[in-house]
Amino acid sequence: MDIQALSKKFGINAERKTSGRFPVFEKSIRTSRVLVVCDETTRAFAQPVLDMVRANAAAGGLLVLPTPEPVADEATVGAVAEGGKEYDYLLAVGAGTLNDLCKYAGFLTHKKSGVYATAPSMDGYSSSVTPLIEKGFKITRPAQTASDILMDFDVLTKAPRIMTGAGVGDILAKYCCLTDWRMASYLTGETVNEEAYALMLGAVSACDASLPALRRGEAEGVEKLIDALLISGYAMVIAGNSRPASGAEHHMSHFLEMDFLRRGERIPLHGVKVGLGTMVSLYLYRTLRSRPAFEGCEKVYALAEKLPAPSYAEETLAALDCPTRFSELGISKDTMRDMLFEAYKIRDRFTILTLYCTKGWMKQAADEIMERYY
Repeated sequence: MDIQALSKKFGINAERKTSGRFPVFEKSIRTSRVLVVCDETTRAFAQPVLDMVRANAAAGGLLVLPTPEPVADEATVGAVAEGGKEYDYLLAVGAGTLNDLCKYAGFLTHKKSGVYATAPSMDGYSSSVTPLIEKGFKITRPAQTASDILMDFDVLTKAPRIMTGAGVGDILAKYCCLTDWRMASYLTGETVNEEAYALMLGAVSACDASLPALRRGEAEGVEKLIDALLISGYAMVIAGNSRPASGAEHHMSHFLEMDFLRRGERIPLHGVKVGLGTMVSLYLYRTLRSRPAFEGCEKVYALAEKLPAPSYAEETLAALDCPTRFSELGISKDTMRDMLFEAYKIRDRFTILTLYCTKGWMKQAADEIMERYY
């Protein structure tokens, strides 16, 4: 699984810093006017990036979003698009939200975008979709793939441990969402893109094998995590949607995100919420045999037996300083219970949540999950 060959296939320059430089990127921007976009948190990384841009591009500017944690909503997308009016390339310095903002603003204004990654915290670097908040709801919109993904492993290996844990949460989730996808093919006839499925599963397995190195803070572990995160984006491009990378665990995360927005509170990291959802999905799959039989159940049982135990995800995430109880995020019991019954409605996709809720099994399962994970 050659990440460079994959990146080239999709027209993306996924470039590692070598000898203090990004030579391919630096050469490509010589005739471009580049706007560097950061927030108050990532501004510390932005000045060296701006210096590099100004030394190589036709022009370089800086837009600092006036918050440590911007939200990818309509107003902020508009601010990035407005700030980029005099430029033809938007370069995010950051991770999930900043990458999403520049991708989508670039998509709307027909400008290239790229990202200088500051943390291995999510899988959207290479995807062609962008999750946005529109009128208080989480919506996934078509966007564009980044032209350049710039990776300095001196920076990435020093990212806050919980951000690395969030990236691991986003990757462990793929075990569940791929199982959701395959189950949907058995029970509803949904088509599985086998190329995207196999690519994603291989990346998850490789990342999983490198977790001991990652927990020790070794560069090899971070590199495997970044590879898996990038491949997740490529799998979504191949599939034409987010199915290879997003299932019930993401629907739970989106449900909670909207609750935080309604309450006007800080939204926890995407991968942290997804990691909690992953533990719930694994629990639902691993206890499925205790529910009434249904048509096609033997095939689904066989899928479930291949999944890791919920305790594996819990122990892995705890070792990376991630919360393993929903209460740790300041979520109320009522909100968590509502999530279990309502989150499956967020996307028109058949998942393990859909199965439990439509079969009437969630009432009993919810009590078990609340006791175990609240």
